[in-house]
Amino acid sequence: MDIQHQYVLQVADLQVHYGHFQAVKTVAFGVRSGEIFGLLGPNGAGKTSTLSAIEGLVRPNAGQITVAGYNIATHALQARAAMGVQLQATSFQAELTISEIVRLYGGIYGVTISTGYMQQLLEGIELAAAAGKRYGQLSGGQQQRVSLLIATIHQPQLVLLDEPTTGLDPQSRRHLWQRMEQIREQGNGVLLTTHSMEEAEAVCDRIAIIDHGSIIAIDTPEALIEKHRHDPAVVSVSRKGKITLEDVFIGLTGSAIRA
Repeated sequence: MDIQHQYVLQVADLQVHYGHFQAVKTVAFGVRSGEIFGLLGPNGAGKTSTLSAIEGLVRPNAGQITVAGYNIATHALQARAAMGVQLQATSFQAELTISEIVRLYGGIYGVTISTGYMQQLLEGIELAAAAGKRYGQLSGGQQQRVSLLIATIHQPQLVLLDEPTTGLDPQSRRHLWQRMEQIREQGNGVLLTTHSMEEAEAVCDRIAIIDHGSIIAIDTPEALIEKHRHDPAVVSVSRKGKITLEDVFIGLTGSAIRA
């Protein structure tokens, strides 16, 4: 297979400036089809700016972003059509029911939703019995399930998830993990940002750690742990003697609290 078709997302030499401040410095990575790829970093490391550039919300100062083979600068509509985005906090119309929201956004994406297909979609997120419930009445976990359904209703080749499990209980978090894995099994790519090292280690096939606007490490979670197992900076922050991904993350990015 040609390498261009192995990757549903390619980011090359990306730079993002805000005035004189360079938030992203020549970042490069790719997300393969059928892969969950984690982008990890402390607050202010450049994650949000990178994600915003991929989504087309921020215009890069340099570099190239390709989604499903489309350059986002020259073929923005095609690139965005191949993407689904779930933000950390998504606010749909509180007075609309779940089924009304699904039909509304299905129409926006040009997806025909029959009664049977609606049932199938809502069963997939375990909310079929709540089809007539208003969005404002849903719990945080239920709202996140609806949000992910909307982000993937047009079956995009790339799904961007920005800290989707923040604040969720363990059951809701595990359900969203399963949904991510289903997206991967369908052959699509997932780009996940998270502050949870447990989450990254549990669901990500590969991860990149970004700090001060640059990628400082990229590999599978297991390989990163093995590679840095004996680094003094990593060993010094280990809490129980067993090196974890969180130990590697703190060893590489430092233990200072970021604003």
